[in-house]
Amino acid sequence: MSKRHASEALEELSGRDSPASKRSRFDDYTLTPVSAQENDEKKGGADNGGADDYSDDEVEEKAPIRQSAPTEGYDDLYLDTIHRNVLDFDFEKLCSVSLSNINVYACLVCGKYYQGRGPKSHAYFHALDEDHHVFINMGTQKVYVLPEGYEVLSKSLDDIKYVSDPRYTRQEVAELDRKQRTSWTLAGKEYTPGFVGMNNIKENDYLNVIVQALSHVAPLRNYLLLDDFSSAPELVKRTSILFRKIWNPRAFKSHVSPHELLQEISLRSNKRFTLTAQSDPVEFLSWFLNNLHLGLGGSKTKPHSSAIQRIFQGKLKVESQAITTARAGHATNPNHRPYFSETASTQTTIARFLLLTLDLPPAPLFQDEQERNIIPQVPLTTILSKYNGLTAQDQPSAPAVRRRYRLVHPLPPFLMLHIKRFSHNKFVSERNPTIVTFDPRGLDLAPYAEPDPAHHPPGEPVWYDLVANVVHEAVRAREDVADSAVGEERKTWKVQVRDKATDEWVVAQDLFVDGIRSELLYLGESYLQIWERRRGPPGRGGG
Repeated sequence: MSKRHASEALEELSGRDSPASKRSRFDDYTLTPVSAQENDEKKGGADNGGADDYSDDEVEEKAPIRQSAPTEGYDDLYLDTIHRNVLDFDFEKLCSVSLSNINVYACLVCGKYYQGRGPKSHAYFHALDEDHHVFINMGTQKVYVLPEGYEVLSKSLDDIKYVSDPRYTRQEVAELDRKQRTSWTLAGKEYTPGFVGMNNIKENDYLNVIVQALSHVAPLRNYLLLDDFSSAPELVKRTSILFRKIWNPRAFKSHVSPHELLQEISLRSNKRFTLTAQSDPVEFLSWFLNNLHLGLGGSKTKPHSSAIQRIFQGKLKVESQAITTARAGHATNPNHRPYFSETASTQTTIARFLLLTLDLPPAPLFQDEQERNIIPQVPLTTILSKYNGLTAQDQPSAPAVRRRYRLVHPLPPFLMLHIKRFSHNKFVSERNPTIVTFDPRGLDLAPYAEPDPAHHPPGEPVWYDLVANVVHEAVRAREDVADSAVGEERKTWKVQVRDKATDEWVVAQDLFVDGIRSELLYLGESYLQIWERRRGPPGRGGG
């Protein structure tokens, strides 16, 4: 072997001076610049025609230098490239390349999510490829310039950080229901914090109305706005973030999207509740509250062990009596038919509930004289008589038992009523269009509660005021809708919520938000109502 070949073999084994070794050092991101003189010295004057020197120098010139701070006098470099109009932090924080949710950054130029900011990260390559240089960490809310890698400490970015993760003081939360507030978006559109539209991605309006209604339950809203849930389960964390964005007074847009929360709900419910298929709002509410209860550290057996139960849970007295059957040929029952005896023994139990179900009277089968369908009306107090402790209820699930129900003091701070409109059998699903009439102020629940002098003086009312009213609306599918039969009836949902600061009512249906007169609330098909007990000393409506 010649001396030249031996020298080249030694170079290849040592790997110190070959072009391949320098490329590997670049891949390892040793970004210390090397001068041309040092490069020649390291090559030892090897005669390779200069081709490798040219390619290596070109690579090294493209390798940026990592900085811990911006160059003096260039603190605002690249900040003019930020586009606030394209920023939307409501979507799930997943890298658009790797689909990872770990260490995600948002590009403040195009709004896309990328993972990491190191020299081998997707955000780093996005900065080099697209010339987008400003990124915000979605976990820490720190802003960095890439590929240099230094943090931006400019106060001009505080509005972006606030939109990404709104935070409130106790004073601000205390004033939400006291002071009327008006805010403006980047486009100059006026909106009221807390009364914003919610994006219906496809068929998630059933979730929108529940989230809108719960966001106006003051104790739950204040709890989710103020507490730190950084170590809480993902469902609680994402619910808190969505509530904070609904009440954001400095939002860039006048609507929010529940996409991030929906993805977690779809995962935890094993796709029982998704954004592509409509579900029943009350079924979703039951699942949502029970999972929030567990996520907040609540117990499955101990009552009032979480904020959810302390706000909504009440007690119900249930009296059960068996329907007996006398033997055939008995003098009092010769036909061997079941009958109910008032003298039968009564079994009394105390059950706990989060919402009460109200049954509507059967809808009429026939039309009136003008051949029009009759839409009957029934007062809310009439269907509430189910819980007066006097009216016996037959149970389809237990036909041999009749039950009577009565509320037990202390009544819950917030009472949820489910007006049962839909019934299902083997052949068809039916809807009862009966209108429930009510006054949104001053619902007295004292007649439906068991007397208890220790918690409530006898004869005194227990006043409740309406907070939110979820309304069902049946619409006919258009002929141009490919995935629906012509004339098929489909469900849509909207919610009516009260603005306590102005004592006015607002109706929200997806992105549509408008005012409504309180006298017109009952005209829709009410499906779910949330009532708030008035505060005050016993004997003055405080309960």
